[in-house]
Amino acid sequence: MSGAVSLTRPTSRPVRAGLATLSAVAIASSALAAVAVQTTTATPASAAPADRNDVNRSAANRSDANRNDANRNDWDASAYRGKVEVVPGDGTDTDGKTLTGRVFLDADRDSSSDRRERGVAGVLVSNGRDVVTTDRHGRYRLPAHDNMTVFITQPAGYQVPVDEHNIAQFHYNHLPAGSPELRYGGIEPTGPLPKAVNFPLVESRFTKNREQDCVIAGDLQTYNRTEVGYARAGAIADLAKRNDYASCGALFIGDVVGDDLSLYPDVKDLVRELNGPVRFLPGNHDLDYDARTAEHSFDTFRAQLAPAYYSYDVGRAHVVALNTVRYPCTPDVDNVDGRRPNCDDPVGSPSYNGRLDENQLTWLERDLAKVPSDKLIVVAGHIPLLTFADEGSARHQVDQVREVYELLKGRKAVSVAGHTHSIENMKTGDLFKGWRDIFGVEGLPFPHITAGAVSGDWYSGELTDKGYPVAVGRDGARPGVLTLEIKGNSFTERFTVTGEKDDVQMQLGVNSPTYRQWYADRQAWNKNKQGPAPELGDTSVIDRADLTGTTWLTTNFWMGSTGSKVKVSLDGGRAREAVRTQRARGEDQLVGPEWSDPHAVARQLVHGGSVADRTMHLWRFELPADLRPGTHRATVTATDAHGRTFTDTLRFTVVEER
Repeated sequence: MSGAVSLTRPTSRPVRAGLATLSAVAIASSALAAVAVQTTTATPASAAPADRNDVNRSAANRSDANRNDANRNDWDASAYRGKVEVVPGDGTDTDGKTLTGRVFLDADRDSSSDRRERGVAGVLVSNGRDVVTTDRHGRYRLPAHDNMTVFITQPAGYQVPVDEHNIAQFHYNHLPAGSPELRYGGIEPTGPLPKAVNFPLVESRFTKNREQDCVIAGDLQTYNRTEVGYARAGAIADLAKRNDYASCGALFIGDVVGDDLSLYPDVKDLVRELNGPVRFLPGNHDLDYDARTAEHSFDTFRAQLAPAYYSYDVGRAHVVALNTVRYPCTPDVDNVDGRRPNCDDPVGSPSYNGRLDENQLTWLERDLAKVPSDKLIVVAGHIPLLTFADEGSARHQVDQVREVYELLKGRKAVSVAGHTHSIENMKTGDLFKGWRDIFGVEGLPFPHITAGAVSGDWYSGELTDKGYPVAVGRDGARPGVLTLEIKGNSFTERFTVTGEKDDVQMQLGVNSPTYRQWYADRQAWNKNKQGPAPELGDTSVIDRADLTGTTWLTTNFWMGSTGSKVKVSLDGGRAREAVRTQRARGEDQLVGPEWSDPHAVARQLVHGGSVADRTMHLWRFELPADLRPGTHRATVTATDAHGRTFTDTLRFTVVEER
């Protein structure tokens, strides 16, 4: 098995292009020269190429600004704002063992249950383990315990309230004595069990619609307010211009912040700009690291944002938002098989592991048992059930993956996750070596998507003129968000690159012997910066020695997958198929300069961040060794598994010698 790449934050900070050292500028200039000769059309075959002149761009910006204002007004006018109604108890009006309440239709939208407001029957209510259904009057009864989050599953055709930050309100935390002393506060004491907890709803024809666009946003992961600003200028600004997700909303799938939980109020201010309900689930950088037991490790997250796990319905989809992070992990629970030695010292060296606790697994089984078998199940988590990026690492995947598969057997499902800061569009039947070796999995039973990251490669690299870092990821992909376009119980996935239109789906490059030698030399120089930095030179120039030594035109098709095809036409000739480097047929990761994304690496080895030395969505086309001298044009057509087609063009020059 290949060793897993450490998911650590790069030490380099974003720098504005032009402020780097002279050697970095020289190399960056050569990389930019290659970009300059690339003509990016990257448009679906049915669409006209975008006009990129300054006049039209300015007009488009004005149009976007006007549309943004309209979107904001539409959402603000229709949003149901409110909260869960908690009726205090004095400790004598309940038996302390049972929580009661009702789910009601909030006709006057005041979040208060009035006698004239009818109850809503058939709504799922849970304490995190038990799952009950409201009766014909909307009433429920649940076993109570001292540390629980009670929540409802929003039914299709209804909408839970959102607060002033657009965050969905559908839960109540019960912790009578409050959290143990935690740096970021945790949950304040709630006192005795409430007399009732009532959950308001309003009817919504939008959440009933069989067509839904659901935004899945991975790893916002801001470590400071500067990075909050990067997020605001990047993906958040993009989402503020969209109104297609007003029904399903946006689900942020963990690592909402980067360890500093005092930034949660800043994140709330960010999502105030969105045009739909916002939900969160926790990641390993949302932890109360000073919690001594897993029972309280997400108390501040629960107090500020959401339950640690829950579900909701839109259209014919049932979204299950899981907590796939256990902290601190312990040897008796997490390392019985010896594959997770990081869990062996939870007191002296606490660590995390990808795992569901027993209460959550029980809840999941009971939740799914009440969901009709013909619904699409969207399984969301931070740490993926399985991932290509860390296929050889047990802790970066979920221990009970096979148990989850068994619960979903026979259902239409898709898994979405974050954590790896990469994009992975994995299809039914895909398999990598580590999955078999560690978990005994012999192929995916349904699609799995790793959704990329809002932060990209932890906000690394040079700053763009739009005010956020390039942050090219460890797989060569760019920052952005995933959207699931759901129709009935089927879906189509779409990735939107930050600051770009949806037709930008790939990056072309040239992997030559010259590049591969520079890769090795530059990596060595980065470790011991003696003398001038090795320069890559103009990547659009290829000499005869490069061609005879094997040069590939590379296509990093970010959402490319099994079933996708990439074809290359040289100088208008017959299009020929490129070869995918990772076929997902049980092989190990292919790692190194020959398997890397040269366009990404040319930035990363100069400006910092991870290195795209492996990826599951790279295609290579070997250039003929006898290609004539002169300028050539390569037209690349990438077709995804759904038949959507994108094109891009790269110009390069062949010389006999440099």
